[in-house]
Amino acid sequence: MKVVLPEEKALNKKQLAIYITIVIVCIISVIIAFYVQFYARIDLGRFIGIETETEFGNKTEEQTEEIKARFEQIFINTIENGEGQDNKKKEIDQPLVYTKMQRKENKLDYYDIEVNIPYINIDNPKIEEYNKEIESFVEKTNNILESQNQNIIYTVEYVANVYDDILSLMIRSNLKEGTNAQRIIIQTYHYDLRNNKEITLDKILRMENLNQSDIQQKINNEIEIAQKKVQDLSDLGYTIYSREVSSDRYNIENATEYYLTNNTLYIIYAYGNETFTSEMDLIVI
Repeated sequence: MKVVLPEEKALNKKQLAIYITIVIVCIISVIIAFYVQFYARIDLGRFIGIETETEFGNKTEEQTEEIKARFEQIFINTIENGEGQDNKKKEIDQPLVYTKMQRKENKLDYYDIEVNIPYINIDNPKIEEYNKEIESFVEKTNNILESQNQNIIYTVEYVANVYDDILSLMIRSNLKEGTNAQRIIIQTYHYDLRNNKEITLDKILRMENLNQSDIQQKINNEIEIAQKKVQDLSDLGYTIYSREVSSDRYNIENATEYYLTNNTLYIIYAYGNETFTSEMDLIVI
């Protein structure tokens, strides 16, 4: 005897299959979201098997040289892409990074200053450490204004950016005191807004799927080329800043000055941070 199931029963089986599929998709989505949120920053396309092209690490020589040539123009004394972080702010009506001190003043034969000194508007102990360090630019400005030293030129400018929940702040200072050589100082600060902690360069390289060995080789090559150029000038009798190409300072794990934007990573070796020189090596990734 042939038994025919009622149509209603068949329909219930179809519905059950649909419900099970929806539940499985939801569980997978929650797992992916949880993993990305708490354990890693990954390219979701790569995670599910879709390869996506990135500009990080893929720039041509012409693109790299153009970015280097425009480096001084990126200091716009404000933050880019800083919206949507109100829950992190210490002062809700101010941007995530804003200008705390702005001063432009000239006193003939004494000083010429133009400073825009930033403040990181986040309520966090590590950020408080950053802001205390940044206060040194305010103190330097006040000392110049109060001093009787002659012929001082002092500028401070900055740029900040939020990319993939990473806050990057870069400050550039130009100092010329009397007969001393011009000094360019670069200080950078990096904060993981998602996990509320400082972030290092090697972690950023992993986040952007960049091979650390390849980046290290790029740094070594560019430092060697820079040293060769200045050595040629030295042979012609010019006074130059000499780089010790084998120094550990060029190891990625020791890099402290870098700046991350939405398609470029700058690694900066500003030798004026330690001595009176304007020499600087800029590695563009």
